[in-house]
Amino acid sequence: MGTSAFEYFAPVTISEATSLLARYRDEAKILAGGHSLLPAMKLRLAEPKYLIDLGWIKELSYIREQDGYLAIGAMTSYYDLESSDLVKRYAPVLSEAASNVADLQIRNAGTIGGSLSHADPAGDLPAVALALGAQLVVNTRRSSRIVNIDRFFVDMMTTVLKPTELLTEIRVPFLSKGTGSSYQKFFNKASHYAIVGVAAIVTVSNGICINARIAITGAGPKAVRARRVERILKGKKLDKSVVKRASKRASAGIELLGDIHASDDYRAHLTNVYAERAINEAMIRAV
Repeated sequence: MGTSAFEYFAPVTISEATSLLARYRDEAKILAGGHSLLPAMKLRLAEPKYLIDLGWIKELSYIREQDGYLAIGAMTSYYDLESSDLVKRYAPVLSEAASNVADLQIRNAGTIGGSLSHADPAGDLPAVALALGAQLVVNTRRSSRIVNIDRFFVDMMTTVLKPTELLTEIRVPFLSKGTGSSYQKFFNKASHYAIVGVAAIVTVSNGICINARIAITGAGPKAVRARRVERILKGKKLDKSVVKRASKRASAGIELLGDIHASDDYRAHLTNVYAERAINEAMIRAV
């Protein structure tokens, strides 16, 4: 099936793109990597009248060190995240997750901004961004705002972005000394989407967990923090019994999905298992 008719735009600046969004609002769709939007358009699940392609906006693709955080342009590809020395140094879990997205062709075209804005419940980067405590820079034609990642995801494929807003930059705080991170996932063998994925970031001092951010994707309609797990870990010596007890709470409070790939009960089990694996690996790396 082909797409419905649409008008195509290829702006070369953020200003042009946001002006188009201001003009066409709900009738427009943003094209980043296109691996999610174009199949939906071919199936007539999405029928935008106007398509705004960000691929020509060079100012949206970069990775640079800022004052206390890593600044990443929204059109930075998975491959760039995977291969960047800066990302490996300051946010290794982001590089790790990006390297596990689908295949090389998709990693060359898919983007971090597209992944976060699309908010696919089985996407990898939403959970990693949550665990990292990222800040998102969002622009309109006339203004900009910063959104905390904890408030960004609303529901399945739904974020706080307004029709006139464009995600332009992701800011990732540098990890403190004694912090380890890991992303572990059980994936669909055909698509490599996460049936369940868990991102864990743990900070340890003298054997005691002083901070933990655990985030889960694939299990429910949106990526979420596992706050019950975090509360159990913080202030504790991270021995096997504490990690196991915390991990058993990983699926608690999630509106679990059930489909042909995994029942809701199986997803609950996988969530707990992969939370334990991610936390244990993060502990090993916390040096």
